[in-house]
Amino acid sequence: MIRLAWPMVVIQLLQVAYNLADTFWLGRLSGNAVAAISLAFPLVFFLISVGGGFTTAGSILVAQYTGADSETSAGKVAAQTMGFVVSIATVLGVVGHFLTRDMLALLPADAETAAVVVPMAADYMEVFFLGMPALFGFFVFSSLMRGYGNTRTPMLVMFVSVAINVALDPFLIFGWWVFPELGIAGAAVATIFARLVAAAMGAYVLFFTSAGPSVSLAQFVPDLSMVSKIVRVGTPSAAEQSTVALAMITLTGMVASFAPAVVGAYGLGNRLISLVFLPAMGLGRATNTMVGQNLGAQQVERAEQAVRLAAKSAAGVLLVIAVVAAVFPRPIVAVFLSPGTENAAAIVDYGSTYVRIRSVEFVFIGVLQVLLGAFRGAGNTKTAMAISMVTLWLGRVPTVYFFAFVLGWGATGIWVGMAFGNITGAIVAAAWFTRGTWKRSLVDSDAEAA
Repeated sequence: MIRLAWPMVVIQLLQVAYNLADTFWLGRLSGNAVAAISLAFPLVFFLISVGGGFTTAGSILVAQYTGADSETSAGKVAAQTMGFVVSIATVLGVVGHFLTRDMLALLPADAETAAVVVPMAADYMEVFFLGMPALFGFFVFSSLMRGYGNTRTPMLVMFVSVAINVALDPFLIFGWWVFPELGIAGAAVATIFARLVAAAMGAYVLFFTSAGPSVSLAQFVPDLSMVSKIVRVGTPSAAEQSTVALAMITLTGMVASFAPAVVGAYGLGNRLISLVFLPAMGLGRATNTMVGQNLGAQQVERAEQAVRLAAKSAAGVLLVIAVVAAVFPRPIVAVFLSPGTENAAAIVDYGSTYVRIRSVEFVFIGVLQVLLGAFRGAGNTKTAMAISMVTLWLGRVPTVYFFAFVLGWGATGIWVGMAFGNITGAIVAAAWFTRGTWKRSLVDSDAEAA
């Protein structure tokens, strides 16, 4: 489990490095630029989530076919998933590019936010959407390799991609050397180029090496039965991720009704808290692979043992992180804002309170991510979807509205309400896990391997 998990923790850390590098340099540009990417991210994530569920399906099926010792089927699943997901990404990228300003217009923004922050968010999003095929190319490569049991290769590819993004950010944002000064759009261009390099490296690994499932061009010819299976397994995950994105958009709409400093603190706080998800998501995805391969090999007890071990490990690690976040939130937040930029002091004040309050839920985040990984690895994507919907639409969105607007707590109400979601979800997921109904494989190891 550790062998599988630590590269995925590093991959998630590198993903956060992408986001934090953008936040760091845009924070030097202006506080409003930080607020702009806070508005942009939920809308971008919504379109990403539509195709993201099908990358999850590829990971699940590759893991179970690999566990059932069916290499040919694993390779075919990989090829069919790649072709299907990249096609979806192309369509979503075009749609997102042309509908960016219409989507942003739906947010009930404060007057100052609408005048200054929203146009900057649109500049970022319109460029970002053009790079969706490259973005999904790396996502599907990483997911397929995870299902195969190789998490180190995607980690190395991700490292190269992040290094390119971090190096390009200041040159494109501020116009250093021979590069044009693109402002917030420069952060999007840097990300797109870095993801394109990662997607090309991933394609090379799958086609020309033995590090992952064996893929050939002939396997890309659409197979309706395989695509149907990918859609059947992936649709609940796509729906799950879409409901997550819709909840984020709803929350962003609530936050946008406050001043830009609150919007900036919300976005910056979320990016910092995404660091907390690193060990949780690493262990959750390792659990996904271990449950999938063990159920494919009919090793049910070993699959359950992996889940329990991962949950205990995640809870222990995140308890330590929670204590650090509760004690030192202000210096952590202040690193990402230059004192001279507008709203910097207010963003640090709001962001420090946000991080301290949300530290209460960190242990629950770990348990929830591991259990969701177990359900997905077993192919119970509908269960994972239902629990995610409970987490967000019962545990988070209504509580944010209640505390912030009904009780009139303002920004503090947002921070308190946000902490309720993962606590609720972890309790529900643990109760469902004890029922044991998730222990079922999607493949027949004898018939399908033959």
